[in-house]
Amino acid sequence: MATTYVEARFWERENSRIHCYLCARHCRIPDGSIGFCGVRKVIDGRLYALNYGRLVTINIDPIEKKPLSHFMPGTYVTSIATAGCNYACMYCQNWDISQRRKVEEPYTPPEYVVEYTLRHNAQGISYTYNEPTIFAEYAIDVMKLAHKNRLFNTWVTNGYMTGEALDEIGKYLDAATVDFKGHGNREFYRKYIWVKDAEDIFNSLKVMKEKGIFIEITDLVVPVKEGLEESSFIRLIKFVYDELGPETPFHLLRFHPDYKMINVPPTSVEILEKYASKAREYGLKHVYIGNVWGHPLEDTYCPGCGRKVVDRYGFYIESFDIDEQGRCIHCGYKLNLVLNWRV
Repeated sequence: MATTYVEARFWERENSRIHCYLCARHCRIPDGSIGFCGVRKVIDGRLYALNYGRLVTINIDPIEKKPLSHFMPGTYVTSIATAGCNYACMYCQNWDISQRRKVEEPYTPPEYVVEYTLRHNAQGISYTYNEPTIFAEYAIDVMKLAHKNRLFNTWVTNGYMTGEALDEIGKYLDAATVDFKGHGNREFYRKYIWVKDAEDIFNSLKVMKEKGIFIEITDLVVPVKEGLEESSFIRLIKFVYDELGPETPFHLLRFHPDYKMINVPPTSVEILEKYASKAREYGLKHVYIGNVWGHPLEDTYCPGCGRKVVDRYGFYIESFDIDEQGRCIHCGYKLNLVLNWRV
């Protein structure tokens, strides 16, 4: 049976159990059992990745869908995902794959993902839809091949990973969208995600910054008591300002009812605008509102002169007033952009 799967990395034996230290849950798994993510199983005393290469989806997306607004804007990426997740978000819009606990998909070799990307003239690969940390072994193998073929790698991640895993992942990761939920509020994470708190995410972000990974932050604003705690929001934006820098792109995402929270209404645009205003007051220079197509805060504005320099509608760019060096064509201000990625 063990030969059916690829042996996992990031584990060690602790007495009669296997300690998986890939993500911050640190599951201790007895023989024959599966970790919280549903895709890492102990078989005959060793840990196996049941989801290695078992892709649920592979398709081409604009990079702005991730959302990445400042890393290679206007490019396209191959998006891949497997089943499983280390979160249990009650509102997950991808719950049909993230909360799936059966791995039934056929095997897709890493080489195929790169070939698919090149064949469709995309410029990079995005590991997304479910948490890429839980398919890290496969992602690392794909990312290595991507770099050899001059393709970039981006993750859409909850950041709930260990430093040991990030040391390996960070060798090949070029950009990451790191997703907070409910401002990182502790009670929100415990009640709606089944995670004790967001501290490991803050730690991961510091490590990503040290490794030179380009970072954009999202904050899903969920209109429940625990998700609207202003002190948690202030803590989050101060962390972004102090630890990541004031020009770090910060996206406020509108919640839409789904999965087990269909009775919670969509976040009002007024709430999103209130938080956006607060983020700007605290010094963040690039604040966006997402999931509200046509909103003015889809666009990028120059911190130097205030002019609109990237006009967007949803995931698509309609005009781009920035030169090849990433400078505003109106005033010459150098924006925090990656336009010419090279491995």
